[in-house]
Amino acid sequence: MLGINVWRRMLGVDRATVIESVDIDEETDAVVAQVRPRRDSKRRCGRCGVRAPLYDRGEGRRRWRGLDLGTVMCFLESDAPRVSCPEHGPIVAQVPWARHGAGHTREFDDQAAWLVTHTPKTAVSELMRIAWRTVGSIIARVVADGRAAHDPFDGLRRIGIDEISYKKGHRYLMVVVDHDTGRLVWAAPGRDKKTLRSFFDLLGTNRCRKVRLVSADAAEWIADVVRERCPGATVCTDGFHVVGWATDALDEVRRDVWNTARRQGMRTYAKEIKGCRYALWKNPEDLTERQEAKLAWISAANTRLYRAYLLKEQLRVAIGKEPHHGVRRAGAEDPQEPPGDRGSDAPQALQRAHRVHEHEDPRPAPDGLRVQEARAPRRPRPARSRRLLPPATRTGSGLMDPRMRQESRNCGAR
Repeated sequence: MLGINVWRRMLGVDRATVIESVDIDEETDAVVAQVRPRRDSKRRCGRCGVRAPLYDRGEGRRRWRGLDLGTVMCFLESDAPRVSCPEHGPIVAQVPWARHGAGHTREFDDQAAWLVTHTPKTAVSELMRIAWRTVGSIIARVVADGRAAHDPFDGLRRIGIDEISYKKGHRYLMVVVDHDTGRLVWAAPGRDKKTLRSFFDLLGTNRCRKVRLVSADAAEWIADVVRERCPGATVCTDGFHVVGWATDALDEVRRDVWNTARRQGMRTYAKEIKGCRYALWKNPEDLTERQEAKLAWISAANTRLYRAYLLKEQLRVAIGKEPHHGVRRAGAEDPQEPPGDRGSDAPQALQRAHRVHEHEDPRPAPDGLRVQEARAPRRPRPARSRRLLPPATRTGSGLMDPRMRQESRNCGAR
């Protein structure tokens, strides 16, 4: 016979629970533990926990599902009397091993809720051997219990606002995270001002005034609501969308180089440029060996495209990402870009410079925040890129010199 402390740990109960006996139910092939609350935990309201007089015996004994003991189901069985609460009336008495209205123990609910944060609900229902809808009920109980014990809106100073799509069609969830703790603060269906205003209504006027920094995408409606409800906050564009814009601009440069090569009749070279799309998009630390080889070929075959790639990666470094050992600055040993690629004096990555002033805050940044102060909007000038080598001699094709043409043919043959 196992000791009482061993059974407490296996059943997930504390000293407020008295284990009377442990049996095996032959019909259900499950372990059933007969338990009861200690005297100081008896006859308390299931909602508020206030001690109350006995009302009746309820519906007799009932069972709560506990965590499985290996492959064997486990249940806790006890009486379920009702008490007469001054506030809530006749209600089932509180038990220390389960939440009010639950058919599972606290340990079971917490385990299922943790699994939902890492796996789909379908997988959780199969693993825990419960219904799919039961998983949703467990989540609601655990979240309500957590919010009652801790205010999720307490101490918010720097928050991030974004939306994610779910299911098919244009269905969105708006989420708010705390940058200081990295936790999810609030989420609700919708993607409009009304949905965002509902969050600030829950936050309250006093706590809205304490918010100092709000990061979001470039949506004007988010900035309008933030300025309306949080007058002392600075609105910033989050790094994820900034890097996404730079990636889009990089892809525009790649398509321009590809179209130029096709117009000049260099099909092999154009095919190689088209196949380098994902090598340019992905982070350097996530590249495969084949993609690293393509990126090395780009650095030798087209300096303009490689320079645009470096601009994107340097932007990632500027917002906090660490550089990869495979990314290097173009040097004097690298060949110059083909003459046919010099049709545009400015890199395509500068095309989005005209959007910067649209999201600048006219107020100075608060103390302690590394936010650049706003400047008067001005029209961006096309900047002529600095050449690393003397320009290559133009050939009849107008796109590549003989040395680079032979290199591209060798690469295409491989």
